[in-house]
Amino acid sequence: MSTQQALWLPGIGQDFVVGPREIDAPGPGELLVRIVSSGLNPLDWKLQDKPFIYVQSFPAVVGEEAAGTVEAIGDGVTDFKDGDRVFFQGHIGNRLCTFQQYCIVNADLVAKIPENISFDQAASVQVGIIPFAVGLYAQQPEGLAHLAPWEEGGKDKYAGRPIVIMGGTSSLGQYAIQLARLSGFSPIITTASLHNAELLSSLGATHVLDRRLSTTALKDAVAKITSAPITLAFDAISLPDTQQSALDIITGGGTLIIVSAQMVENKGDGKVIHAVFGSFHPLPNREMGKRFMPVLTQWLAEGTIKLNTVEVIPGGLNGIPSGLQRLKNNLVSGRKLVVHPWETA
Repeated sequence: MSTQQALWLPGIGQDFVVGPREIDAPGPGELLVRIVSSGLNPLDWKLQDKPFIYVQSFPAVVGEEAAGTVEAIGDGVTDFKDGDRVFFQGHIGNRLCTFQQYCIVNADLVAKIPENISFDQAASVQVGIIPFAVGLYAQQPEGLAHLAPWEEGGKDKYAGRPIVIMGGTSSLGQYAIQLARLSGFSPIITTASLHNAELLSSLGATHVLDRRLSTTALKDAVAKITSAPITLAFDAISLPDTQQSALDIITGGGTLIIVSAQMVENKGDGKVIHAVFGSFHPLPNREMGKRFMPVLTQWLAEGTIKLNTVEVIPGGLNGIPSGLQRLKNNLVSGRKLVVHPWETA
């Protein structure tokens, strides 16, 4: 059996190591993709630090998003051919994760890369955009069942309704701002380092507030922007302090969407904390994902969705640990880190 290079996590708290792994064959409804560019995410260092349902056994390959070319096609797949440029979100299990040179993907949740987008840019998209999409537009209980902007009648559906997005400069925050814009939310208020204000305004944020403001100062600043009740917030960072600030901002009966399973204590007032599993792979979200993938390709081709600034970490798979350490230390702002697995020495 042919082998490839993969980045292995031997166990919780242990260092990543590069080593060989077999190349899987695609089953029915699957594709084998040769990975050209793989994206790094905060979840990857969290998986290294503590147990998480995403990793069920060790040693494990992790990694949640990538872009590459179709190498082999499983039975029943008709929408793709060898050589197609594609991008996708990885899933649970070594064969479906992206810190390796090849991986298996479910064909119905793969998107084709438009000609105006590079592999590096494409590798930065899906993990950034899907959590907000699932959290807001998926049917309950996975999401809040809002009408999505790619569905009939969804564009500008929520005009005049305010939203607060914590951590606008993060990958999740940047895509959340853009989907909120397409849904018509206004004002779109976000927190970030102020040197990123111009970037976030270009994506659709109407107001950018300093992320260093205290909770009280942040709440006062929001109140000066709009007198409308804040009933919806999305926390792209989802640390205890950002969750608490967002909870304090929303009104009684409002909802905070977070991307972490660890919630701060909810002190009542009818406020709801909704923790989202940002993936189209679970069956309740799958149909929405299948409808969204071709729309996402179209939006990228048209420039409707603007991509993250990308930074390539040298060293192939060997460069991933240092990149994850930068993410863990909050040393990455306004950009997405990616690696080229085939540059692994």
